[in-house]
Amino acid sequence: MTLLGTAITETVVHHYGRSAFLSRLSDPFWFQALGAVMGMDWHSSGITTSVMGALKRGLAPRAAEIGIFICGGRGRHSRQTPDELLGIANQRGFDGDALVRTSRLTARIDNNAIADGFQIYLHNFIVTAEGEWAVVQQGLNDATGLARRYHWHSATVRDFVADPHSGIVGAHQGTIMNLVDAQAQPARSAMLTMTAEPERTLRDAAIVLAKPPKTVTASGQLLMPFHHDVRKDDVDLTRLGAVLAVANEQVLHDFAELLLVEKLGPRTLQSLALVAEVVHGAPSRFSDPARYSFAHGGKDGHPFPVPLKTYDESITFLRTSLDRAKVGDTHKLDGFKRLDRFVRAVEARLEPEADFGAALAHERQISRS
Repeated sequence: MTLLGTAITETVVHHYGRSAFLSRLSDPFWFQALGAVMGMDWHSSGITTSVMGALKRGLAPRAAEIGIFICGGRGRHSRQTPDELLGIANQRGFDGDALVRTSRLTARIDNNAIADGFQIYLHNFIVTAEGEWAVVQQGLNDATGLARRYHWHSATVRDFVADPHSGIVGAHQGTIMNLVDAQAQPARSAMLTMTAEPERTLRDAAIVLAKPPKTVTASGQLLMPFHHDVRKDDVDLTRLGAVLAVANEQVLHDFAELLLVEKLGPRTLQSLALVAEVVHGAPSRFSDPARYSFAHGGKDGHPFPVPLKTYDESITFLRTSLDRAKVGDTHKLDGFKRLDRFVRAVEARLEPEADFGAALAHERQISRS
């Protein structure tokens, strides 16, 4: 996961820049797809810890070269974030105190200003060579055993107390107190005057408690199911069908190889097509993150055990493509981008629909070899 995650990061940065990488990391759907394509359980709460841990390990030795620095982590590692940020600030000439303040503020907002029953236990602060930052953190609800992930990106934060998040991921569990919602300005203002007018506060509280709460309907959320396996309903079968067609139908496979100028087996081509979409796909492409588990399976055996040989071949392709691009030979890496466009063209023109059961059975049969 460290090797593949690092190679994907470098590929995104090569084509689109560091700011674009932070933007994608701040998208809950893209993050989930990234974890799935890296072979993590597609809907486990551990996807956040594993993905960020892998990226931190992989990028740390080359952070100065790539220009992306990842701080913090889970538990005690999260408490090391201030020291790590100050160290980076000293090297890069940033305002370290401002970064530390931002890190603490995002953690406190998600832990205290959003009363949703989730306590933050993982905090990662990502900063680029330009000083742009993102935050990925996760909370746990002890009562339900469920996790919720919170995403921030400095490019979208206009006001820390007015809709500052780029995304909050989790099932709708009823009405909560969100003091950083843009509509909560009257509540924030009222709180500042509470201590000055205690009698009025008590009267207003009695009136509010006598009224039934309003129900807020959430939309556009990434809602992960309770079932652990990957099912037909979790996947866009037309999108998956296009990937399988390009990998297995001879004419399409030959053309894909022509784009890549690479002799690849169908299984590796299938994986690379899904990895290419994670690198180059538009935000709308990540509405079904379970589909990306068809790249390298899942460590839990769902939808199938990780095919290690194919996983290694994916890493090798990306690594050699990046190494060639550094000396001016971008043909192989550009071919990777053309592969993504080709798969989308097949999807749009042929509208192939995957036979989910057959695809799943086939993968389980061949994965160990």
